[in-house]
Amino acid sequence: MRAAAATTFAVPPELSATEPPEVRGLARDGVRLLVARDRRPLQHTTFRDLPLALHRGDLVVVNTSDTEPAAVDGHRTGRSDGRSADGPPVTLHISGPAPDALFVVELRTPDGRRVTDGRAGESVRLPGGVVATLLTGHPDPWVVTGSRLWRARIPVAGGLRAWLAAVGRPIRYSYLRGDWPLDAYRTVFAAPGPEFASAEMPSAGRPFTAAVLDGLRRRGVGVAELVLHTGVSSLEPDEVPLPERYRVPLATADAVNATRAAGGRVVAVGTTVARALETVADPAGRVHAGEGWTHLVLGPDRPSRVVTGLLTGWHEPQASHLLLLEAVAGARLVGRAYAAAVDRGYLWHEFGDSCLLFGRQTARRRV
Repeated sequence: MRAAAATTFAVPPELSATEPPEVRGLARDGVRLLVARDRRPLQHTTFRDLPLALHRGDLVVVNTSDTEPAAVDGHRTGRSDGRSADGPPVTLHISGPAPDALFVVELRTPDGRRVTDGRAGESVRLPGGVVATLLTGHPDPWVVTGSRLWRARIPVAGGLRAWLAAVGRPIRYSYLRGDWPLDAYRTVFAAPGPEFASAEMPSAGRPFTAAVLDGLRRRGVGVAELVLHTGVSSLEPDEVPLPERYRVPLATADAVNATRAAGGRVVAVGTTVARALETVADPAGRVHAGEGWTHLVLGPDRPSRVVTGLLTGWHEPQASHLLLLEAVAGARLVGRAYAAAVDRGYLWHEFGDSCLLFGRQTARRRV
């Protein structure tokens, strides 16, 4: 059994951000920002004022992973070859590649509910004559029925990503109203590359704009980049984050180490960045360049060694991400921030508001 987060709360349905802020009449950087520091009053501001919450010599680390159109509509069939008549409609979420050259997928009903009766060997007929075959449960390959995630074979002539670009759409959940183009799910940092990127947007970075980045530079705050490709984010309450692909370049490792040596704060933009940085941090807190698959789960048994500030969206009750937040900022501060967010009507999910959390070890002279 995994540890439970100390932070407890309930989110009223009306606090779900149901559409992008641009549709609500706001700029990307016009969403609200709650700044939480230990033993100091909470600050309520807007994201465009993020530079004012940071100090000269701090370092902001961002995730440049792009977002894939990873949802595809199809039909379940009764045979592994996909030749039987079309069965119930289904949406296939492609979470990303598995280490064994297959793909991890999730099945959802058209109205967004999880499919709970999937079984090994069944297939899903998809556009263009493509057939996905469920092979084994994931991460437990011994599960043959009812798994939430599956390892699947998806043979596509010309490659999966080109096919997704033609037939896929962004993954979206039932709290959203309307269909939004892929650009709405991309951050200003998104850097398309040759590999399968994130199944869902690294959404902590969505409110950044060129104006915010200019403000950071004028403030003397550095910006460094890394990559962590996210899978589907809809974890069950008892699930921990699954292995994900990451790459931390030497320039970023050097920037983090130099910042820490000079007394600056290392601010991770999202739990994805925190996971990647902590994966390549040694016990003394020194970061090394690296890439591969990370299995790291931050929490009570593995607190933060490097990340001293975390810029994030608002996570669901009982989400495993709350343990990561507590590992960086402490349960007391995270609890204060979440209680205030609910009380003041901050908005949840990928198009919602933001929070900047600083841990106890980040007190320093303002410059």
